[in-house]
Amino acid sequence: MRAMRINTLILGAGAAGMMCARYCGGSTLVIDHAKAPGEKIRISGGGRCNFTNMYAEAKNYLSANPHFCKSALARYTQWDFIELVGRHGIAWHEKTLGQLFCDGSSKQIIAMLVEEMRKAGADLWLHTSVETVAQTADGYTVKLQREGQLQTITCRNLVLATGGKSIPKMGATGLAYDLARQFGLELTETRPALVPFTFPDGRFQPLAGVSLPARLSNARTAFDEALLFTHRGLSGPSVLQLSSYWREGEEITVNLIPGTPLYDLLREQRQAEGRRDLTTELSRHLPGKLVDFLAPQLGLKGRLADQSDGALSALCESLRNWHLLPAGTEGYRTAEVTLGGIDTDGLSSKTMEAKAAPGLFAIGEAVDVTGWLGGYNFQWAWASGHAAGTAIAAKS
Repeated sequence: MRAMRINTLILGAGAAGMMCARYCGGSTLVIDHAKAPGEKIRISGGGRCNFTNMYAEAKNYLSANPHFCKSALARYTQWDFIELVGRHGIAWHEKTLGQLFCDGSSKQIIAMLVEEMRKAGADLWLHTSVETVAQTADGYTVKLQREGQLQTITCRNLVLATGGKSIPKMGATGLAYDLARQFGLELTETRPALVPFTFPDGRFQPLAGVSLPARLSNARTAFDEALLFTHRGLSGPSVLQLSSYWREGEEITVNLIPGTPLYDLLREQRQAEGRRDLTTELSRHLPGKLVDFLAPQLGLKGRLADQSDGALSALCESLRNWHLLPAGTEGYRTAEVTLGGIDTDGLSSKTMEAKAAPGLFAIGEAVDVTGWLGGYNFQWAWASGHAAGTAIAAKS
């Protein structure tokens, strides 16, 4: 068994871990069990990586302590990361709601981070897993399994950057949570977030693939983005956003006509083309398959001329307030992130260092800071990685 002493060991070569390594300075080792770094970066944004959001700020994050993320986000902003991307000649574009994507491939972001780590003097070991971690008088001893051999690393600083439980097929585990508990840190409840809703009995199978703008809400919040029907239930940006605020057994409300003055439009058409079928007219404003699906439930039949003002008003009210009760979510299997994690009460908001375990840092998705859909979670990875990395460099 070989032994090696370094200043900093970072567990996890994802977005937060690689960003941290960029700032730690020399004598830093980043390890990951995967065959390549940045696997969640690679698959994100349909392969183009929604790497940040132009409007990222603390209000876009969920945490038991909503103030915790403010310091890191203020000291490394979306504009700082955009400048880094530009320096590497990576072309990007804005989609809706401030979401920034690579024009080319998400692999460009991974290559950029690997190059930045290399320039900072950090090493990267892949196909490497953690066997045991122990605290010492001046740091940590970590036993690793690498290429069939045990390797012992002693380090002054240990960084937990292994993420949460989301997408286990990519190797996601609760390692960061286990190590946090081992060293006296508390955890908040963890749940799948940014995840589709499921419904019993294949209710929406006839609508699979149908998409439209919608407002989804519950008692606490609402999101206006696209809704997508699937074989298993509901997905799309509005659903993924709301899932972070949803609890089992809770009803959701779907507004299928947000911003559309449908009542006035139907009255006008009743005057102009009263012989037109109601369902035909509705299909000008909603997908035809959805109108056919809703017709039996809402009693949609007859001509426009047959509809009284009261009937049209009741119809529009039903389309604005479609109450649904999800059976659950698709779980960690498809969840983009994990809600909850290492309790921020045990960490410094400026350095990400554990208060009860000097030299232990926790960053990224492992921490109880969860962003909205749209590049916010990557921005937290960059900001928290920067916070820990600069703190480590300052005390080295």
